[in-house]
Amino acid sequence: MPHDPSPDAPVTLPTRRAAGCPFDPPAGLAELRERAPLIPMAYPDGHLGRLATGHATVRAILADPRFSSRYELMHYPFPGGPEGPLPPAPVGDMTGLDAPEHTRYRRLLMGRFTVRRMRLLTDRVREITAEQLDAMERRGPGADLVEAFARPVPALMICELLGVPFADRERFQGHADTIMSMDVSPEERYAAMAGLQEYMAELVAAQRAEPADDLLGDLARDSGLTDEELVGLGGFLLAAGLDTTANMIAHGTFALLSHPEQAEALRQDPELAPQAVEELMRYLTVAHTSVRTALEDVELDGRLIRAGESVTLSLEAANRDPARFADPDVLDLRRAATGHLGFGHGIHQCLGQQLARVELTVALPALLERFPTLRLAVPADEVPLRTDMNIYGVHRLPVTWDQEG
Repeated sequence: MPHDPSPDAPVTLPTRRAAGCPFDPPAGLAELRERAPLIPMAYPDGHLGRLATGHATVRAILADPRFSSRYELMHYPFPGGPEGPLPPAPVGDMTGLDAPEHTRYRRLLMGRFTVRRMRLLTDRVREITAEQLDAMERRGPGADLVEAFARPVPALMICELLGVPFADRERFQGHADTIMSMDVSPEERYAAMAGLQEYMAELVAAQRAEPADDLLGDLARDSGLTDEELVGLGGFLLAAGLDTTANMIAHGTFALLSHPEQAEALRQDPELAPQAVEELMRYLTVAHTSVRTALEDVELDGRLIRAGESVTLSLEAANRDPARFADPDVLDLRRAATGHLGFGHGIHQCLGQQLARVELTVALPALLERFPTLRLAVPADEVPLRTDMNIYGVHRLPVTWDQEG
């Protein structure tokens, strides 16, 4: 039986970001990664597990079926979280499931989110992007980019794909925000989940009665899913499709405006967009942290992870690992950032990653081209950051530009 040779005292997960560094991981993660890519960690509930910060280590765990993604087996890594064991994943929440349950849902959806299918949507993404930019231009200089652009573009797309009325956005957006928050009470989170499920149940009932030509209609027609599964899966896809890409558009714009030479490179060469998106995904890593729990004893990096131990995976530290990326703290849109973990890895790699790529590849260059004088309307240190959310980014991004003519 391998033994753990580490004498390290357990650390706690760094969560505080350095002042004036809105794009960098929390201070302390780099130092811990230099110490070792896998170290003992004390969880807020008293559990002794591990923290993984090295790119190769995080990637290996994400790909290893000996590590479970089930919520009820994991320990929450952030302070102020729920006390006691987490409840199992709600029906349809693929993030908290292992094979074979996860595999069944994934197979149903994979064919509907292929690279080819998502690229066919490029023209529609361009139309939606242009409509939102037109609206911004009509209103004149000064906007919160989150509400004016970053949220509507992916929200309209996921609503169209699923068959959800965009007019209902306020009803479900609040529920999605609460579910993604790291500092709401368990009761508030469960109430938000129930609210989202109630909304989806109404849509599913309508789709069962008269299936439309959209994703929910397709699943209602011939997937074999129960109503409960369809409600849960629809809510999961809606919440996931709303939040992550919206934050990448907003936070990506913040990063570009804070690195004007990079913004200018993209403005001058829109063909750089696909490569730029991969670098922004690496550099920002808005989906910053994940957790897995060992189902059996596993030896990794010369250390023994015992069955039942939770491992917190710092995707943001892994994406800044100098062993994988040269000058990792530098934003370089011409970097070949392949292999980043911004979309995760393994069986839980983001199902909608190809749609997100299309949306980002279209939206960011179009925004910079339409408003060549786009700039922050407040000092950078006054931009409110989503340090309280599972998906990092900005709560608001006040911007302005010069009125032409």
